[in-house]
Amino acid sequence: MNDGFVKVAAVTPDIKVANVEFNKQEICKGIKEASDNGAKIIVFPELCITGYTCGDLFAQELLIQQAKIALTEIIKFTSDIDALIFIGLPFAHKGKLYNVVAILNKGNALGFATKTYLPNYRDMYEMRYFSPGPKPGPEYIGHVEYIQNTEWNIGPMPFGPHILVHATQMSDLIVSVEVCEDLWAPIPPGVYAATEGATVIVNCSASNDTMGKYQMRQDLMRAHSSRLICGYIYANAGQGESTTDSVFGGHNLIIENGQVLAEANEFENGIIYSDLDIKRLTGERQKNTTFRMEKKPGFWDFPFDVSLENQKLDRKFSKTPFVPEGAKELERSCKEALQIQALGLKKRLEHTGVQTAVIGVSGGLDSTLALLVVNKTFELLGKDKKEIIAVTMPGFGTTKGTYENGVALAKTLGVTLREIPIEKAVLQHFDDINHDSNVYDITYENAQARERTQILMDLANQMNGLVIGTGSMSELALGWATYNGDHMSMYGVNGGVPKTLIKHLIQYEVARLGKEGRESLAIDELNEVVKSILETPISPELLPSKKETITQKTEDVVGPYKFHDFFLYYMLKYNYSPSKIYRIAVDTFKDEVDKETLLKWLKVFYTRFFSQQFKRSSMPDGPAVCAVSLSPRAALKMPSDACADLWLKDLEDLEDLEDLQL
Repeated sequence: MNDGFVKVAAVTPDIKVANVEFNKQEICKGIKEASDNGAKIIVFPELCITGYTCGDLFAQELLIQQAKIALTEIIKFTSDIDALIFIGLPFAHKGKLYNVVAILNKGNALGFATKTYLPNYRDMYEMRYFSPGPKPGPEYIGHVEYIQNTEWNIGPMPFGPHILVHATQMSDLIVSVEVCEDLWAPIPPGVYAATEGATVIVNCSASNDTMGKYQMRQDLMRAHSSRLICGYIYANAGQGESTTDSVFGGHNLIIENGQVLAEANEFENGIIYSDLDIKRLTGERQKNTTFRMEKKPGFWDFPFDVSLENQKLDRKFSKTPFVPEGAKELERSCKEALQIQALGLKKRLEHTGVQTAVIGVSGGLDSTLALLVVNKTFELLGKDKKEIIAVTMPGFGTTKGTYENGVALAKTLGVTLREIPIEKAVLQHFDDINHDSNVYDITYENAQARERTQILMDLANQMNGLVIGTGSMSELALGWATYNGDHMSMYGVNGGVPKTLIKHLIQYEVARLGKEGRESLAIDELNEVVKSILETPISPELLPSKKETITQKTEDVVGPYKFHDFFLYYMLKYNYSPSKIYRIAVDTFKDEVDKETLLKWLKVFYTRFFSQQFKRSSMPDGPAVCAVSLSPRAALKMPSDACADLWLKDLEDLEDLEDLQL
């Protein structure tokens, strides 16, 4: 099974300056170790066969000749290695010495990628030894140089910057090379390679370390890979290089479209691994109309052969992809999300000229966040909080705990609280439509949701206000909302927020209110009620209860939201197939749930996602918050009667996961 993943490695071997035999042995050890761990692309540092810091020894014919001999032996060593390998060395050609990267595959040398931009400033003086390779760009297009080496009995091979290699088993896996300083150029060679089709750029580097350079180097690579929508494998020289004037830290990185997948420990030689997702990259390129392919003559594009079936994944996927990892990043994202929600509502209130905001409060997560957003919006507008009308509407299934939480939340925030029980009105409605009130079917449940929406809409008309929607993106994805009931509002502030992010937004906003120390706010009481809300099971509370215990739990019916948010993210953000989502979900949640349960909920997800599009097609306005949105106007333009059969069949056709190397 090939899901588009390819395991890659960046290797910093131990070396000794100008000790070619020792370096060759360490390189071969690194190749074998990386290959034994499943790596299919293996990248070594710049000039690692000799060492980068040989200085004027590069003028010695003996060193250059021994480097060529060592490469010959490394090529033979790779005969039984199922990988594409990149190794740096000095190489003499037509009376000039070049800084090149040899491209090897299964006992063959496929070509030599030349370094284009030779640093010749501060402590770097490569032009003292090397000639620059041909400069990539329009003036070079149409010219490819070839070399023939009778000593190796191989060739002709391409020699220059415009080299692409593509995998025979995965047509979209196309690899090209940059060499160290090439990355720092105004227009790096990878720009031309990526627009020609390269999805992976490797960089064989020898970049010394100074204070602050570690972060600057990472930032540069993240931006480069993000701009080119590519995978980037960076192997840097490390300990073993001469420390006469510089120290090399072995700063290796594997990056995918701006995301750091693996990074070496500072100042440690070794190997890092990760899995690049080639299908994800091509999917992103398809969606991004700014990224344009520009096929031109002059590139040497040739195949390499590696086995890419059924690879074991080292790459880890977040269980909560909508929730940023790291306290600082989470705090920053929560601040941004709440500001987006509040500013969206602020504009709508200003534009319509209404006086009040009307919102139903249930004591649940979604309405709590929505009320906090409205509260923040009124702060931005400088409006009286009493013009926020929080309405609690207890019904047949309302429990004491959620009712009290909703009331306490409204009171601690200082908004206007209205209580309007719905039981009497709903029973009258049952009589009107001749429905047995003892039959707890969908009519029984939806009548309550629509009664609540009618109350909110009419109150808004009565009080010159807007009804603020509380439903989350996760509910919209599953269609877990009553059509023209809680599905409808005049502005939905939570429609772009997934369930797994909501509790973090609530906690952040309550903490913000506490830090600002508002005199009118009972922060201790607010913290207490929010703690209770966060601990309450998610429930629509539409079936009769004993008023003390929640008996109707949403996640028992449709499945845990943490799974559905995971499915939703990878389906829409990266266009993963159902079987691919299943594979990574099994690996990600293996310590929590069995694969059969995941498959069950994944089938529920796809079934509901397709069948419930009609609700999303008529969803109210509301701001996009995350990278994924379900808005039928700005994001998901999906027909309401699209068929799910293809996606469900993909799950039915899954191989037994026991056969997959998860």
